[in-house]
Amino acid sequence: MKPVILDVDTGIDDTLAIAYAAHSPELELIGLTTCFGNISLEDATRNSLLVLESLGIDVPVYPGASKPLFRDFLKKFATEVHGDDGLGNTVQRAPAGKAQSTPAARFLVDAVRSRPKQVTIIAVGPLTNLALALMSDPEFADSVGQVVIMGGAVTVPGNVTPHAEANIYADPEAAEYVFRSGLPIVLVGLDVTMQTLLSRDCVNEWKRAETPLSGFLADATSFYIDAYERFRPGIGGCALHDPLAVGVAIDPTFVRAVPMHVQVDLEGMYSLGRTIGDRRASPRLEPNMQVCLEVDAERFLKHFLERIL
Repeated sequence: MKPVILDVDTGIDDTLAIAYAAHSPELELIGLTTCFGNISLEDATRNSLLVLESLGIDVPVYPGASKPLFRDFLKKFATEVHGDDGLGNTVQRAPAGKAQSTPAARFLVDAVRSRPKQVTIIAVGPLTNLALALMSDPEFADSVGQVVIMGGAVTVPGNVTPHAEANIYADPEAAEYVFRSGLPIVLVGLDVTMQTLLSRDCVNEWKRAETPLSGFLADATSFYIDAYERFRPGIGGCALHDPLAVGVAIDPTFVRAVPMHVQVDLEGMYSLGRTIGDRRASPRLEPNMQVCLEVDAERFLKHFLERIL
């Protein structure tokens, strides 16, 4: 089993990613670290605890960054996509469990030190926790097994600005710091995630399963699909952004990735947060990550649906 940490800002697709990871025997989910992003840190932490309780599993949750490294939060919370509570307005109670007192960055460092070159970090929110871990331990980058990041839009438009993807835009300095760190990164961006469509018909099948978990996931995901319909009328479903990052950690052959040097625009008035890949035949700098450019969406979706419940 591959030990993994999910770094989340738990909204609806984070929830699906957590369930997918928890139900995949290839992965050992050793912790969740939480961050601001889709919603506040406090709500992301609460939601993470509620999701784990719905799954019936005991995994520690470590609260992390509540704001970007160096600037005010540039985007508003994504309540129009994830609901006021981050779970499609389905939250009706407080979690029974409590989060850990250890900060997320400290946990990341300790977990990686205890299993050098083994731990995979799947980061599906802003990269602030990862940046803080790097800043606190100069050996962290060399000790991580792999980092799979859901973020960026190297060859396609952004989703919060014409150029920027939401997770990178939320803390562009953190993203650039992580990109420059030497971490072994696989970037799972909008280039591939927007090709993974979960249909409303599939979610309706979850409703018909009539279990507490299937009902919870169906209600939250229906809200998510409704949001997609407002932004893209007729789409008939929603993209599986965060679950695809989990899928890549399980089976890298779901995607085709190419080595590339990618940096984050930190200054442009209209391009802040843009992930710029050097796609020239003779790039000036060595690749700093693998960038996913193609996805076998049908095979991935089949695998996801087999595991989610």
